[in-house]
Amino acid sequence: MSTAVLSAAVPVALLLGVLVFAVVRPRGLPEATVAVPAAALAVTLGAVTPDAAWTQVRDLLPVVGFLALILVLAHLCARDGLFEAAGALVARRYGSSPRQLLAGVFVLACAVTAVLSLDATVVLLTPVVLATAVRAGAPARPHLYAVAHLANSASLLLPVSNLTNLLAFTASGLSFSRFAVLMALPWLVSVGVEYAVFRRFFRADLAVPASPEAASPKAEETEEAEGPAVPRFTLVVLALTLAGFAVTSPFGVEPAWAALGGVVLLGGRALLRRRATVRELAGAASPLFCLFVLALGVVVQAVVAGGPADGLGRVLPSGHSLPALLGVAAVAAVLANLVNNLPAVLVLLPLAAPAGPGPVLAVLIGVNLGPNLTYAGSLATLLWRRVLHGHGIAADIGLFTRLGLIAVPATLVAATVALWVSLRVVGA
Repeated sequence: MSTAVLSAAVPVALLLGVLVFAVVRPRGLPEATVAVPAAALAVTLGAVTPDAAWTQVRDLLPVVGFLALILVLAHLCARDGLFEAAGALVARRYGSSPRQLLAGVFVLACAVTAVLSLDATVVLLTPVVLATAVRAGAPARPHLYAVAHLANSASLLLPVSNLTNLLAFTASGLSFSRFAVLMALPWLVSVGVEYAVFRRFFRADLAVPASPEAASPKAEETEEAEGPAVPRFTLVVLALTLAGFAVTSPFGVEPAWAALGGVVLLGGRALLRRRATVRELAGAASPLFCLFVLALGVVVQAVVAGGPADGLGRVLPSGHSLPALLGVAAVAAVLANLVNNLPAVLVLLPLAAPAGPGPVLAVLIGVNLGPNLTYAGSLATLLWRRVLHGHGIAADIGLFTRLGLIAVPATLVAATVALWVSLRVVGA
């Protein structure tokens, strides 16, 4: 084997090893357990220079810091009961039939994903949706799979909705509000197509009449009917934080400062009331996962330096035409299912960015919608499986795949066409 082939093969082998470990997570070990040594080995073997590795880490640090703040913000919202209150509201408003409940779950999952990221949807909202379906006496399956799909497809709207969005936001050069405006139509269209697919695919489950749980004793009837109180202070802080993202961006202020403000307000309040500890908040930031992202970036940089990404550069279409954007989204979706969406976006963004925001956002559509085809396409989907398993529910890989074969091509094409329309109407 030639030195050139070996130098290209080693980084690919390291990347595959990191991804397999992240998927399997033996004994529940964190993803960073293998990712950090793999990154160090890539530098030691010369697959990536120390300067290039440091540059990659330095470029990723603001994005990862922003992610950590959003995770803490979502944790504080959950601790204050925002998710339970939202689930109770959905049950009251939409719980009269499984069809209406599915619509309510779609609204709730889209809102949580857009504002608090797909991780909040998968980890914090999945148990709430399960409890809501049980309370309403509706089949849980359509609603739980809706959470999994919407964690990916409803994450197109804002830079904060997904780690892939944060990376694309940085590469695109767009302001926060400009990004949201361009992605609003693709987001609406993809969610609408998902809803139509779910209504058709789960029509048998949704036709079953709702059979709510037996009435509670009279002493608890009022509390059950009312549901948990909406934490108004938390809701106001969350709204102000979201407004801060949009207001600060045009002035060149990083949105992370708005996120930090929200964390300080909610976290400071929780600490003063002794409802949280510093250690708990630090854990909510998922420092080991953040370390995994940084290490993964170094490994991906080694892969790019080794040459395999050159082939993708030749395959990836260029330009802002509809066929070009469809091609970019398709390549991104395929790559996301082959190597997971996070490595896929790290590889593709440097190739797409020189052509402008259009191809960058097409990459984002591919890596966000594509993972609804396979479990391995997104770490969020794998996490969703673990959450279900923790509640004694086994995810059906056959059902997930059949649903994805219908939903992914439809949403991918529809969202990309909507992006093309947005670029022509709004302008890049």
